[in-house]
Amino acid sequence: MELLVLGGTEFVGRAVVAAALGRGWRVTVLNRGRHAPPPGVRALRGDRTAPGGLAALDEDDGTWDAVVDTWSAGPRAVRDAARLLRGRAGRYAYISSRSVYAWPWPSMGGPAEAGPVVEGAAADAEPTDYARDKRGGELAAVEAFGAEGSLLVRAGLILGPYENVGRLPWWLTRIARGGPVLAPGPRELPVQYVDARDLAEWVLGAVAQGLGGPYDLIGPPGHTTMGELLQTCVRVTGADADLRWTDPETVVAAGIEPWTQLPVWVPPGSELYDAAHRADVSRALATGLRCRPAAETVADTWRWLTQIGGEAPLRPGRPPVGLDPALEAKVLAGAGGGGVPGTTPAEGASGQ
Repeated sequence: MELLVLGGTEFVGRAVVAAALGRGWRVTVLNRGRHAPPPGVRALRGDRTAPGGLAALDEDDGTWDAVVDTWSAGPRAVRDAARLLRGRAGRYAYISSRSVYAWPWPSMGGPAEAGPVVEGAAADAEPTDYARDKRGGELAAVEAFGAEGSLLVRAGLILGPYENVGRLPWWLTRIARGGPVLAPGPRELPVQYVDARDLAEWVLGAVAQGLGGPYDLIGPPGHTTMGELLQTCVRVTGADADLRWTDPETVVAAGIEPWTQLPVWVPPGSELYDAAHRADVSRALATGLRCRPAAETVADTWRWLTQIGGEAPLRPGRPPVGLDPALEAKVLAGAGGGGVPGTTPAEGASGQ
């Protein structure tokens, strides 16, 4: 298979390239050259935000079985690339987001892919907001390749090595510092995410199967829990950390922002929890999605993080995540001695 990846050097794009090379596919990448692509690819240079940024692709005589595009800003860049590649590629896979759904997002109760989406998106738009930008990218792909020739991958929370948003890296570095850690409860709270490498394998499998249309892409509900996730962080870092499980009401009352100040976590029973952690992914599971254990995702992310010096890269334009240490200490002190003590690392990652 001949694959073109637009991007291909950071997080999801990098995972797609690595998975394709692992399958023996021939891979071309087009990017700005800020980061080196994995060895074994053919690299073209181009800045999609600049005039003539697709010149290298226009001048190249390559054809591809499929294109994977991870673009997250103004949809006009997707439109221009898709139009240029129409007739030169068999399928266009666009890594979109569940954010394209109208709020509140669909949750358990059946596949959501036919649900209502945000209004006001356009394929030729300049950057607006994340939801409309992603929906505009979907429209651009469909405009050029048709409904059957475009694969719209509506991803949920993505974790794993090379993460450039900072969610799992923040938890790992915080727990590695040791001491009492504010652990938002309940510890048995189910959470959903997908490892970028599992997302990549599903995308390539879907391309090989000739799939088209939208697919929600995230791990199944209950794949892990907050308890398992954070206890695994304690175990893999070897830190002298004490998880202090604190009830959701105390966390919210302290003015802590779910999802951003305490990454991954949102209070149960809220619309945001249903949106983030109760997605129906039956269609993706039926078409080949396989998710590795949470322990593997956490351990591999920690290994990568230590190899690069312990500080994860942050994608430009994304706000930092994480809780200020002073606020954490204040909440723990106000919880009457720091919440409910967690299990010790020796008790493993059962989340119980």
